[in-house]
Amino acid sequence: MTKVPAPESNARATIEAIYRTESRRVFATLIGLLGDFDLAEEALHDAFVAAIDRWPRDGVPRNPRAWLTSVGRFKGIDAIRRRARFAGSHARVAEELGYGVAPPPRLDDNPLEDDRLRLIFTCCHSALSPRARIALTLREVCGLTTEEVARSLFTTPVAVARQIVRAKAKIRDAHIPYEVPRQGDLPDRLDTVLRVIYLVFTEGYAASAGGSHTRPRLSDEAIRLGRLLAELLPEPEVTGLLALMLLQESRCPARTSSEGDLVLLEAQDRSRWDRERIDEGLELVERALTSRAFGPYTLQAAIAAVHAEAASAADTDWNQIVGIYDVLLRVEPSPVVELNRAVAIAMRDGPEAGLVLIDALMIRGELENYHLAHAARADLARRLGRSAEAAEHYRRALGLAGQEPERRFLVQRLQEVSECG
Repeated sequence: MTKVPAPESNARATIEAIYRTESRRVFATLIGLLGDFDLAEEALHDAFVAAIDRWPRDGVPRNPRAWLTSVGRFKGIDAIRRRARFAGSHARVAEELGYGVAPPPRLDDNPLEDDRLRLIFTCCHSALSPRARIALTLREVCGLTTEEVARSLFTTPVAVARQIVRAKAKIRDAHIPYEVPRQGDLPDRLDTVLRVIYLVFTEGYAASAGGSHTRPRLSDEAIRLGRLLAELLPEPEVTGLLALMLLQESRCPARTSSEGDLVLLEAQDRSRWDRERIDEGLELVERALTSRAFGPYTLQAAIAAVHAEAASAADTDWNQIVGIYDVLLRVEPSPVVELNRAVAIAMRDGPEAGLVLIDALMIRGELENYHLAHAARADLARRLGRSAEAAEHYRRALGLAGQEPERRFLVQRLQEVSECG
């Protein structure tokens, strides 16, 4: 079929859409073909520049991802050849790539051959430190900015940038293979892979900054990768993670108003929750729990399941949720789990009981810069009629929040308690 040239504005809009949805997948394939993160990034950029130049004139290809991968591959080979003029050791690599020794782009839909999942396992190699694995994968595979990665890891952008540079060098110098490990080697990297996928989902489910409460592209991609991983390695925690993401994502249609404002769980219209995802998530979490070899993701999915099964906020079984948090705190102790447990206890036993626990947690200082901790404390103080305390912590939360819908919500709450005070 002959390609029909598109008006420049239409072609550019198409390119921008493809960049948002496909660029990291093209990037993952190019790393496998070229064997170098920085070279693949440069080749990806060059391929999109070529698309901007050619597609308005020649028309959009029937398979844009294949076109971009092919052009990027040849751009990368050209770059290696240019370098080979100054470093003879690169010459053989360039010739091998140019004459087809490197495998052609893998663009089929076989889930076990997914380049992005393969790249995640490469980035999560045991030769790298745990934090470096996560930072590298979030930045290079999933496309989060250095600042977003830093917020996810509660560190600074400078520290993240250094970790990523060192991790790339380690992969290059140690010749770490670009592949999904053999079955026997999978468990060694699984914990990090699961954490990375869930961090990507979390950034999509509740963005750390920006004008929108959610970033659906990220949460959808995390669920896609979770499905691939579940097919590759159907272990209880993989199943539990997929269940957790599906159950949480099922609430998305009700989590914001038509104006984009935040709607809390207790105020959501549950008829708008995605029943298909809930049913799938409930089946998966039941399967994972039955195995009795589950971990923290399955336990979090069980909490999400209790919410999903409640017909209304008033019907929520908070006693069961507190019990699951008790188990989760033993399995994976963390300040955030303690905070969530304290909120659940407040819902079960009243705000005073939760406030005592949150105050003890805040004294330790681990959540001093976590806006949700201040927001939770402010809300409990508000429910107790302690307006001055509530206002103080709403201000702290507002100073730390980076997402506009959350900021608007906090401003509204601050105005309410200030009027009461």
